[in-house]
Amino acid sequence: MNKITSLLARLHPLVAFGILGLLSVSILGSGVYLYLTPQLPNVEQLREIKLETPLQIYSIDGKLISEFGEKHSRPLHYHEIPPRLVHAFLAAEDDNFFNHEGISFKGLARAFVGLAETGSIQSGGSTITMQVAKNYFLTHQRTFSRKLTEILLAQNIEDALSKEEIFELYVNKIYLGQRAYGIGAAAEVYYSKNVNQLSLAEIAMIAGLPKAPSKYNPVVNPTRALARRNWILGRMLTLGYIKKEEYQQSIAEGTGIQYRSVVEDVKAPYLAEMVRATLTSRFGDNVLGMGYKVYTTIRSDIQNAAVDSVITGLLAYDLRHGWRGAEANSQDTPLNHFDVIGGLSPAEVTKINHNSIEALMRDGKTVTIPWAGLSWARRYKSVNSVGASPSKASQIVSIGDIIRIKKAGGIWILRQIPKVQGELLALNPETGAIEALAGGFDFNVSQFNHAIQGWRQAGSTLKPFIYALALEKGFKPDSIISDSPMTIGNWSPTNSDGRFMGPITLRRALYLSRNLVSIRLLQAVSLNHAQSYLTRFGFIKDNLPNNLTLALGTAQVIPLQMATAYAAFANGGYRVNPYFIERVEDATGKVLFQANPERVCQPCDDPALANEMIAAPDAPPSEIIGQGNDISVLEAKPEADPLLPPTSYIPDYPIAKRIMSEKSSKQMANILRDVILHGTARSALKLGRNDIAGKTGTTNEAKDAWFAGFHPKLVAVSWVGFDKPSSLGRLEYGGYAALPLWTAFMNYALADVEEQWIDGRKSDSNNSSSNATTNSSTPSDDVHADFADPDTITPPQTEEKAKTNSTPAQAATEDLF
Repeated sequence: MNKITSLLARLHPLVAFGILGLLSVSILGSGVYLYLTPQLPNVEQLREIKLETPLQIYSIDGKLISEFGEKHSRPLHYHEIPPRLVHAFLAAEDDNFFNHEGISFKGLARAFVGLAETGSIQSGGSTITMQVAKNYFLTHQRTFSRKLTEILLAQNIEDALSKEEIFELYVNKIYLGQRAYGIGAAAEVYYSKNVNQLSLAEIAMIAGLPKAPSKYNPVVNPTRALARRNWILGRMLTLGYIKKEEYQQSIAEGTGIQYRSVVEDVKAPYLAEMVRATLTSRFGDNVLGMGYKVYTTIRSDIQNAAVDSVITGLLAYDLRHGWRGAEANSQDTPLNHFDVIGGLSPAEVTKINHNSIEALMRDGKTVTIPWAGLSWARRYKSVNSVGASPSKASQIVSIGDIIRIKKAGGIWILRQIPKVQGELLALNPETGAIEALAGGFDFNVSQFNHAIQGWRQAGSTLKPFIYALALEKGFKPDSIISDSPMTIGNWSPTNSDGRFMGPITLRRALYLSRNLVSIRLLQAVSLNHAQSYLTRFGFIKDNLPNNLTLALGTAQVIPLQMATAYAAFANGGYRVNPYFIERVEDATGKVLFQANPERVCQPCDDPALANEMIAAPDAPPSEIIGQGNDISVLEAKPEADPLLPPTSYIPDYPIAKRIMSEKSSKQMANILRDVILHGTARSALKLGRNDIAGKTGTTNEAKDAWFAGFHPKLVAVSWVGFDKPSSLGRLEYGGYAALPLWTAFMNYALADVEEQWIDGRKSDSNNSSSNATTNSSTPSDDVHADFADPDTITPPQTEEKAKTNSTPAQAATEDLF
């Protein structure tokens, strides 16, 4: 020690001071190293890292419906990253990345100078490797000890991983604004593209985000974002990554932003919420960040048509009932507080002419609404009346009004968000797979899913099941029943039109929806038998009234149950169970769940007797995801194996159970086809098809409007009503309010489907012939069309004496039909 002291004494004071400084730094550095090294995390964990990835929900054909999770991310492998994108990040963050050993001494020197001058770290001086260390292991607090830990970790990472692995970790983890983590998510969020579709200018824009995601966000700060992008393009030019022509072309481009928080290919928010609720109820909220992919039964080609049909149908209803006035005024609520709802854009009235108005949209564009888009706006008075037609625009709106507009037929049209609600649900009658579901006008207005949560009276859509039981008990389509006045206790039900038709065939009574015939049939088959029979189709017994109003549809049902029940008419008499999750995969693509539903098997013998009752499901329909196998993660078990058919043909799937005879099923299908050909659903004839059938339904005071209909390959149910039950209006019957939704949907869904009736033969529009004697319509080539003997005018004997309930109905139901 004395020798060192003596040596230092002979040196120049500055040199001596420098040597002492170096020794001190070395000793301090060694101490810090020895202190921090044992506390460093094991970088080998990076090989096993699982990035938080949202739950993704897809249609059956692989199109994105929605995703749930705090972070929007799309992890990529290094080989999936375009070279241009790699070059852009090198130019922006660390151009020497592939040459250094994890540390940039130049950058560190700059950081330490800032520390000496300000007392805090102003510039990170971090390489890409150091940023990986920070993003995966450390906090973002700017302290000296954290920076030293970052340096040590970076060296360990360089020793453990390749440069490509490090870069992959970096671009998958960095936050790039708008809830986007990683370049894959950023490409989707900002440009609605995948990384391979990005232009050079778009690549540079994304590469500029890591430095300050908020400051350089092109959505909220486009000017700063462009300046940052152009700087990066200049760096790429300097480093030789791009040519001058490419540089000049790219800096001339604008932001090109096509911002979408989630790039959804299919509009199915109600179905997406069903999936989210099902998975989180089983695994908790953590499932939203595990990267699971759920493939639903939804068909993308018809799902969007279902949504559009509901929106169009409800807007048409709303148009019939008049203008309720502006949604708000800009003095109270600014325009930018309003979102697009149901395709209706918010706009602020800025000028009123005699027969047109001008309105400002959220994007700053001013549009003109001509008189053709305004003249409909007669003032709403009540559900049954509107005011006089307006003669000038000032009678409709005022300056500053917030209104809704929609472009149609090349012009802008005044619209308003309907107060009425509706739904459309479609399923495959052979498997029960839900193929389309629109649960309301707009999910952002109401998350209540009317397709699976809306318990409402069924109206006449329930009548076919009473008629089906009558056929099973020995009635025939041309059996004669009396449509004449009747009194039960002090209850005297009537038909919706207040008239009576006298003797009428069963077939015609159903397609004309005669209430008194339905009641007499229920008396003939007995209330108890009818209640039990209806549970075979999925209706819950506790929701079936214990009196004769059951014949008029006073049972509480949901559209999902109705669609499931009508599937038996479409598939030849089998019970299918609805489900909406086809397959679940984990983040690696491993299949965790595969649906294996009971299916209709026409070549098989019946695995259950026709008279065997199938109990209604105990679980709420929103929880049903279908039977499946290979479900270790979901902890679900398939139901007991069904009875195998006693034939040589044994399918490799569970077989749907028969719940009504084939004969009765086909008879009912043909009668329900007459509802469209000759009955209350004749407006569906505009589809120009002879292979569709169904039943309208309207409840007391038109509080609910229904149409349940089917094609041999597709069942669909539409409903329209107010969330707080009240009259839709005097003329808003099922055939007027609900049927248009169904017709518009089926027009699209069946566009490329060849006509074919349930017997497998090509449909013939001339198959249905009229019988003048019995006022009936019977398919001339239907092998199951049984005619009553001329003297048969009374119903056959039932198994037990028909019961009547002398207690009057609690509500006035005489005009249910």
